[in-house]
Amino acid sequence: MMQLTFESQIINQVAVIRCKGRITFGPEAEALEKEVERQTKIEGTSVYVVKRVLLQLGEVDFIDSSGLGALVRLSKLIHAAGGELKLCQASDKVLRVIEITHLGSLFPTYKSEAEAIDAFSSAARNQDTRPEPLKIRIVCVDTSKDLLAGLNALLSRAGYEVLTTLYISEAATLTRATNPRVLICGPGVTAVPTAAAILDALRGSSGDLEILQLPSDYHTADAGQAGESLLSKLQALAQVN
Repeated sequence: MMQLTFESQIINQVAVIRCKGRITFGPEAEALEKEVERQTKIEGTSVYVVKRVLLQLGEVDFIDSSGLGALVRLSKLIHAAGGELKLCQASDKVLRVIEITHLGSLFPTYKSEAEAIDAFSSAARNQDTRPEPLKIRIVCVDTSKDLLAGLNALLSRAGYEVLTTLYISEAATLTRATNPRVLICGPGVTAVPTAAAILDALRGSSGDLEILQLPSDYHTADAGQAGESLLSKLQALAQVN
């Protein structure tokens, strides 16, 4: 049985993954998932930096039910992150599988890599032809999913680019990888034993990084007042810089 192998590269912000072998239950499906993650995410995090994925299946001659399930799950994960997964150069056998399972709408399929990459670009142009303004990037970290969800909604709607994480170690990785202007630490971070040392290291390695520690009562404070206060602080930082 031929082991599934890959040849991957980024073309016009599209992760092109050329697959060779069989996409089947077990190591092959797991290998495909790991390769997609390697090409799309910041290493050591769950954050996507590439959200367009093209699987070139010209040398894939068999997909079993579990392999097809892996493709469906990957497509949904990428879609949830705001991206899209497409297929190209699929063999007749693979096309037949997609046809029988009625998954053609989930997996747009193209005859060539160039055609598929152009389809990604055309879709982006059709969504909005206006240039997107540059956004100030902010990383938020706290042990509460609810607090992070609230921060994400508040800051995103205010025009900031927001990355969130539950873990201070991942926040450090994101900070080094994406160079945000601000790192916001929720009240839960102070209880993490390693937090102080990690934050000190970040301060020393990035002179432009501002670290904002939310007050201990942020969880229970009036949401409107707390949000307004945070936005005022961020606006003041933007004006200074």
